[in-house]
Amino acid sequence: MRRSVSLFLAGGLAVAPLAVPAQASAAATTVRTTVPTTAVAQLKPYSKFKISVRHTTRTKRGGKITYYVRAKNLGPYYADYYWMGGQLPKGVRTTLRWGGPKGTKCTWKGQWFWCWGPLRLEKGKTDWLNFQLTLKPGTRGSVAARVGVMSFDVQQGMENMNEEELKRLGIKSYLWLKKVRTQIVTPPRRPGRTWTPPPPVKTYNPPASHEETNKKKDT
Repeated sequence: MRRSVSLFLAGGLAVAPLAVPAQASAAATTVRTTVPTTAVAQLKPYSKFKISVRHTTRTKRGGKITYYVRAKNLGPYYADYYWMGGQLPKGVRTTLRWGGPKGTKCTWKGQWFWCWGPLRLEKGKTDWLNFQLTLKPGTRGSVAARVGVMSFDVQQGMENMNEEELKRLGIKSYLWLKKVRTQIVTPPRRPGRTWTPPPPVKTYNPPASHEETNKKKDT
């Protein structure tokens, strides 16, 4: 079921959350993108997600950043229309490497990188995604990403509906994201000055076939 929705996910639907005001940076957040504000308080998602993220906090210029994302379904129901990934930093190369459960597929367009699997996630179970970016040499300062889950409340019988029909019916979508930041460390120009180099990047070597190229090279 999630495969059919992924066809329009890579189109216009995935960028809809960009128009939603930003939420708290450190905690997982939920955003309803198609619900009137007067009804928000009465609505609850079919499945809530608890997001945990480990990532590279400091790296060198032109270095790599690895994200280890875990998403636990807190229920009350199973989830089968959800995607893992999120909004990636700017200033990165247009090819990344990723690893996930068997059958996982991914797409990357602009700053949005999303992956989906063939199976539904039962209440209490955890899904995972690991991916590694490479910074462009000219990227300095720090970079931030928002990673986690995007989900939809799609009911039985709607599996084969296209994007226009889902929008017409007002199908609700949610973002459960955590904002994480990586500091880019630059050695001092003047010899003799003390500085703390970044820790070495942990070994991360998913299968070479698990690579994704940005379809819109604006990162």
